[in-house]
Amino acid sequence: MAESPTSSDELDDSVQFIYEPVTSELEQVVDNLGTLARQAQLTGDPSLLEHAIVSGGKKVRPAITLLAGGFHPGHEDVLITMATAVELLHIATLVHDDTIDSAKTRRGQATVGNIWGDDVAVLLGDYVFAASATYVCETGNLRVVRRFSETIMELARGELAERFSTHDWAQGVDEYNLRTYNKTASLFCTAAQSGGILSGGSEEETEALNQYGYNLGMAFQIMDDILDFMGTEEELGKPVGNDLMQGTLTLPVLLFAAQHPNEDVVKRLAAGGRDESDLKVMVDMVRNSPVMGETSAVLEGYRSRANEAIAKLPDARPRQSLEALTEYVGHRRS
Repeated sequence: MAESPTSSDELDDSVQFIYEPVTSELEQVVDNLGTLARQAQLTGDPSLLEHAIVSGGKKVRPAITLLAGGFHPGHEDVLITMATAVELLHIATLVHDDTIDSAKTRRGQATVGNIWGDDVAVLLGDYVFAASATYVCETGNLRVVRRFSETIMELARGELAERFSTHDWAQGVDEYNLRTYNKTASLFCTAAQSGGILSGGSEEETEALNQYGYNLGMAFQIMDDILDFMGTEEELGKPVGNDLMQGTLTLPVLLFAAQHPNEDVVKRLAAGGRDESDLKVMVDMVRNSPVMGETSAVLEGYRSRANEAIAKLPDARPRQSLEALTEYVGHRRS
């Protein structure tokens, strides 16, 4: 894995540098979320929507939209609207993911399903999906509206693929890559591409931003895969190796299984075994094997291609932030 910054202060400085050009616009995105929560008039607990959408989180995806649109200033209002739509779409997927996973907490607070029940969580996720669509329609750009709709389909396709591939040891890296694009990278693509479109960028610039989003999104998910083995429970908010214990086969696991098909534990799991002790052994074997370094090399490849994609864009402050974001993705701990 790439060497981490020497201190948390260095990482914090990096994050501040990334967001600096769009801080005021991101504050308006947060204001939009608060206004939506206050004015929703949902029947039941008035704190329901606010609990779901007015929370922490790094706001990476809306920041990408705003930064991608920063190469051609003067379109801040429509970019803020789009960034709000992007964040709402992300939040909706989290609400549904938490419900499907029966997660009890998210970012240190109880999930909607934990407090109000899974039925309410599903309906609220649907509401937030719809709310995101109303914002993207306000951009008045049919190309962006269509791309946003396609992204919702891709997100659902990725989630379905993950569910149906649980404990499926016959899958390979190609299936993983497609699932990762749909479930994670597709929204990064849309966040970046829409910023280019709505700010009047050229087709070449817009495609460069789209490629940046794709490679950054893939790197983002692979870093999650690495952290699932190399992070700590305190950092992750869940046990180390939790994905594998739940039956989700991430890139390090798939690489290990392909290289060690004759390991007894691999054969038992591949034959349909789901013994918890075998899964725990597998977590330790993967964590302490060379495949972690190989996974990091794949991560580095995506990060390099992300920066290569935007190298053709003007060397302006937004590009510097996007490059810093690529660097941060390889060092983050949560």
